[in-house]
Amino acid sequence: MPKDTTYTSLLPDADGYYPYTAQDDVVWATLFDRQMASLPDIVAPEYMDGVAKLGLNADKTPQVKDIDARLHALTGAGAYGVPAIIPPSQFYDLLSQRKFPVATFLRRPEHMDYIEEPDLFHEVFGHCPMLTNAAYADFIEGFGKRAKALGKGYSWHMFRLFWFTVEFGMIRTAAGLRAYGAGIVSSPAEAAHAMSDKPLMQDFDLLTVFRTPYRIDIVQPTYFVIDSFDQLAGILDADFGGLIDEAKALGDLPALFESKQAV
Repeated sequence: MPKDTTYTSLLPDADGYYPYTAQDDVVWATLFDRQMASLPDIVAPEYMDGVAKLGLNADKTPQVKDIDARLHALTGAGAYGVPAIIPPSQFYDLLSQRKFPVATFLRRPEHMDYIEEPDLFHEVFGHCPMLTNAAYADFIEGFGKRAKALGKGYSWHMFRLFWFTVEFGMIRTAAGLRAYGAGIVSSPAEAAHAMSDKPLMQDFDLLTVFRTPYRIDIVQPTYFVIDSFDQLAGILDADFGGLIDEAKALGDLPALFESKQAV
């Protein structure tokens, strides 16, 4: 978790459950109801299917242990409680085990609209529904394995791939462009922006992704669009190391934003 945060990581009890409060339940319900009211015409149908399969609702703050059990039964994936920020090596290791790291604290009411560090709502509501899709879960696992194998020198470029898929990915559907990235589905501002005519929509190309910088503190100026989750899983056959070496040699593409906090 960032050093200047006012949040504290929660610890589970002996049975693996976290001590969420009545205030947490209110925050979760408010966020859940607000997003669910706007998402049907914004997100991929696989995401909405995932919400139903996981049994997510506004009644009570979900527990990581319960989400983990449901994911394991559905796709062999899982969820694992962690502090908000963990080292890349631990992050990639968990993904390689088909487990998604989940920050376990929930934002307070004064941060209802935005919180810089990932919290339980972003992790569970944003990320976990897509893990009920087998091809998507295959991608998560394969991404973690390849990031681990490539090592530190390739880490930032690999995280660009994660950013433009898992966090801010878009997909073509019969109903038009829809979001599947957690940073879109868990943020009202990002979701509205993604469905407007303001951002640049690019066909997914792995080399271009590796050459595209981003900023974490703005709505995204560009999104990459896949045609299917099978396509996403299929890119795991690519020579990631060779493509990243090529991306480094060619250099980054011009940023579509001011350079502050570029990655």
